[in-house]
Amino acid sequence: MLLLSKEDIKEVFTMKDAFAADKDAFALFSAGKSDVPLRTQIMAPKQEGTFLFMPSYISDIDAAGIKIIDIFSKNIDKDLPTSSSQVILIDGETGIIIGILDGNYVTGLRTGAASGVAFDILGKKDAKIGALIGTGGQAAYQLEAMLCSRDLDEVRVYSRNHERTCDFVNRMNVEMADYGTKIIGVNSSDEAIDNADLIITVTPSTKPVFDGNKVKAGATVSCIGSYQPQMQEMPPEILTRASKLYFDSKDAVLSEAGDILIPLHDGTITEDKFTGDIGDVILGNLTGRENDEEIIVFKSVGIGTQDLVTAKAIYDKSKKNLIGTEWN
Repeated sequence: MLLLSKEDIKEVFTMKDAFAADKDAFALFSAGKSDVPLRTQIMAPKQEGTFLFMPSYISDIDAAGIKIIDIFSKNIDKDLPTSSSQVILIDGETGIIIGILDGNYVTGLRTGAASGVAFDILGKKDAKIGALIGTGGQAAYQLEAMLCSRDLDEVRVYSRNHERTCDFVNRMNVEMADYGTKIIGVNSSDEAIDNADLIITVTPSTKPVFDGNKVKAGATVSCIGSYQPQMQEMPPEILTRASKLYFDSKDAVLSEAGDILIPLHDGTITEDKFTGDIGDVILGNLTGRENDEEIIVFKSVGIGTQDLVTAKAIYDKSKKNLIGTEWN
């Protein structure tokens, strides 16, 4: 069994590699070639914690896996991470566990790549301005994916904590310097989305984090942060203005995402507004962007197929390059 840490993975796997893995994952999912039960969630009220289990199996790549995510908010008082995760990779031919990977890093890569794939496929080709709302644990991956998807002049970053925004921007300008994009902190979401071509929201907010009426024509919006029925970081107005609305998985989104469930329940939108899953665009079964005036929205909650395809690609590259720790 191969043990792969974050540093191991960084040696062999890039965000561009993650783009390719996510494209394969979305296509396999939409083609019905992956067995992906909906995420199982077990609450631990005593500890204000949540256990999440995401299993998957793909016969085409002879692999199965399960990602385990534990979210315990009280850990912050114990000087422990509030979220921990591992991906267990299983040989699809033998049923033997062949790898354990740093789940936080795999999640960051594949979640960032989901936005990157959406922008790559659905975004305007000449996009020059990006907006990132949220500076939490997933934000750096989302920013890198945005920078990988288009040659941007600048990305504006906003979060409610201005000091945290400044710290994040300073760090990202160093870490992402090779992309040649100016990353700046701003004082409001209005300032962030002004004339932005690409917009990412990555927050756990229970109320919209930007004004949907102020998004310019032609923008592509990726909403990544909310994953529970009470969370709603996306304003309903952007849904009514959007020409097209894509998902990673409609069924997964409708099982847990308040961004869509809340406006559905109050009648702001109906399912007629749904365009379909992004995998069907990759497969050529659905049309993507048709002109530079369309506002396009992508909503993702994450599916196990992404974790499995990404983990298998990382494992294969690590074995080839003799990276990781063998545990017998």
